Amino acid sequence: MSDGTPADLFFDAAINLLQRLREEEAEAIESAGTLLADTVERGGRLFAFGAGHSSLAAQDVVYRAGGLALMNLLTVPGVVGVDVTPATLGSALERVDGLASAVLDTSPLRSGDALVIISLSGRNALPVEMAQRARALGIKVIGVTSVAYAAQTTSRHSSGTFLKDHCDLVLDSKIAVGDAELTLDTIPAPFAPASTVVTTALMQAVLATTAATLADRGIEPPLLRSGNVDGGHDWNNRVMDEYGDRIFYRR
Repeated sequence: MSDGTPADLFFDAAINLLQRLREEEAEAIESAGTLLADTVERGGRLFAFGAGHSSLAAQDVVYRAGGLALMNLLTVPGVVGVDVTPATLGSALERVDGLASAVLDTSPLRSGDALVIISLSGRNALPVEMAQRARALGIKVIGVTSVAYAAQTTSRHSSGTFLKDHCDLVLDSKIAVGDAELTLDTIPAPFAPASTVVTTALMQAVLATTAATLADRGIEPPLLRSGNVDGGHDWNNRVMDEYGDRIFYRR
């Protein structure tokens, strides 16, 4: 590790990754934002899914100030976050064949909707199968993943494929295999993961594009306001009443 405090070096690494996304993923971000805007304009619903720490970026775009009210979280019991015991159960469930199909077949998702699947490695059975099944149901799929994993690891799905192979659009987070940005001679393992920072920023960039695209088409984007500003609750209630048939986190 070169000169600088660990904090400085981590900030540098995260900033460099964000700059790469800005430059290298600009076209994909624009396309993803447009796909979601098309879905909203046509009456479709929006969903996001992530397992483990990838779920944090999905949760960040659901029911939040400044976000699109129509973004719903697709949950799979036991794999969203570290709120299950043991926490390792979530990792095991990601490798179970058939789980994704069972979830989709009992979810509100239907043809004409859009699903964002976030998986850093994109190699486990759950995200691969989810993308396959969703597209078979007529759902548009945006994959958010690190393409490097497909080149440097092997798939854990029976097809031998990765999430990126089953998407209408792919956003490459550029995260290196192992998800650790720093090394130090006195520490035996690499450390300081940046995937949450980077993937969350990538998701917000896409949804900012969606909101602006809708506005350019003369459609008021259904945005939520903070409940901690005057009038915020009234605003949100109006939006939720207007789009209640496409919002599932209230039910």
